[in-house]
Amino acid sequence: MIVVYVVIGVIGFVLLYGVGTYNKLVRLRQHVRESWSAIDTELKRRYDLIPNLVETVKGYASHERETLQAVIDARANAVASTGTPAEQARDENVLVGALRQLFAVVEAYPDLKANRSFLQMQEELTVTEDRIQASRRFYNANVRDLNTRIEVFPSNVIASMFGFRPEPFFEIDDAERAVPRVSFGASE
Repeated sequence: MIVVYVVIGVIGFVLLYGVGTYNKLVRLRQHVRESWSAIDTELKRRYDLIPNLVETVKGYASHERETLQAVIDARANAVASTGTPAEQARDENVLVGALRQLFAVVEAYPDLKANRSFLQMQEELTVTEDRIQASRRFYNANVRDLNTRIEVFPSNVIASMFGFRPEPFFEIDDAERAVPRVSFGASE
């Protein structure tokens, strides 16, 4: 009789553990989705700021069409990007590079740098970039927690049974972190 109780107890424990692990995986997956939504919201905020920024710069530096067009094109590609976080990061890296190039061009225009409207938009963009970075860190922490739970034993058994898959991190390439080099003088 005691053996039956022990077997029932073990089976009950395994079932409770399985249900608990499944529920934890579902919660983690929802945290990842929610945190991606926060990144998406901040990216859309940046997309909305860029056309105004480009128009302001265009008024002062209209002959910088190539740089302005690069920002416009990069924004359009980033807005249209609907793939995985890795694909989105690739398009965002191009946009960030184009914005850096734009701000490097702005350095040659003291009147533009002093323009109240431009300064306000630049401040808004800086705040938005900070919020994107905070959201990215939050997202990546949630992805780390989910991926760890999916990969460690014994929860990996439950994860594989119910089709939980690791999520990609939202990462910025090291090459995109480099400051763009801009020269307005003769070749060096």
